[in-house]
Amino acid sequence: MKTNIFTFLVMGLMFFSGCGNQANEHEYTGILEGTSVRVPALTPGAITRIFVESGQSVVKGTLLATIDSIDFVYQKQQLTAALEELQVQVESARTNLSRMQKDQAYLKTKHDRIASLYTTQSVPKQQLDDISNQLQTADMAVINGRQTLAGIAAKEKQVRIQILSIKKRINDARITAPIGGIIASLNYESGEAIPQFGPLLEIINIDTLDVKIYLAERQLSMIKYGQNAKIKVDGTDEAFTGTISWISPRAEFTPKTIMTPDTRTSLVYAIKISVNNRNGILKDGMPVVIALL
Repeated sequence: MKTNIFTFLVMGLMFFSGCGNQANEHEYTGILEGTSVRVPALTPGAITRIFVESGQSVVKGTLLATIDSIDFVYQKQQLTAALEELQVQVESARTNLSRMQKDQAYLKTKHDRIASLYTTQSVPKQQLDDISNQLQTADMAVINGRQTLAGIAAKEKQVRIQILSIKKRINDARITAPIGGIIASLNYESGEAIPQFGPLLEIINIDTLDVKIYLAERQLSMIKYGQNAKIKVDGTDEAFTGTISWISPRAEFTPKTIMTPDTRTSLVYAIKISVNNRNGILKDGMPVVIALL
């Protein structure tokens, strides 16, 4: 997310300087923008502690704040106990199924032997019918045993997934910096309740800054990716070097906020220029003058 401080003012200045009557038509005015990230609270609850202050520099992974997660800890313990109970049920169901399968195998062998004797009329039909009924009952018992085991195993899987979800909630209660940068603003204080996805704070990375300008179609032939640009700021004679990092592939009408009767139907192309700011001299929101080289 790019900050948009003074955007309307700058766009107006850009057109007056880039499209108006000025000495050098290759100079433009814009606003430097860093990479801005609003850090949300993925786990809702009371903020137990905030470890940073506005203006403080942080690196990626820095612990920013913690959220009260005791309720999730209790839920995890409850689910863990339920999982242990289901594991016992699974072992019991497996033992029962194994016994049923042994009974089934025994009755199948006995059935085949009696059926063979019946073909020679060595046993009465009633005896064959009896063993057939017993085998059928054993077959149904095995089927039911497998279904019971599958049902318990499915519940066990559900509980395991719930535990993983709770673990993520607990981990998310420790909010860390997704990028390195400067704490631009804090929206909450320790002790306040923050909703899920509520923006706790904003981090701005100014190691690399971007500035956007707009060119008319006739000017596109004069620029290319990687082309250098000289960037000047008020208050210092030092000039900074930027490069064209993006050229919009699509034309757009002049932004409505700065339309005048002369430019109302003008089509322009957005151009982004990136400048290395490792020394930290340039700041987010700083107005600059860009000269394409």
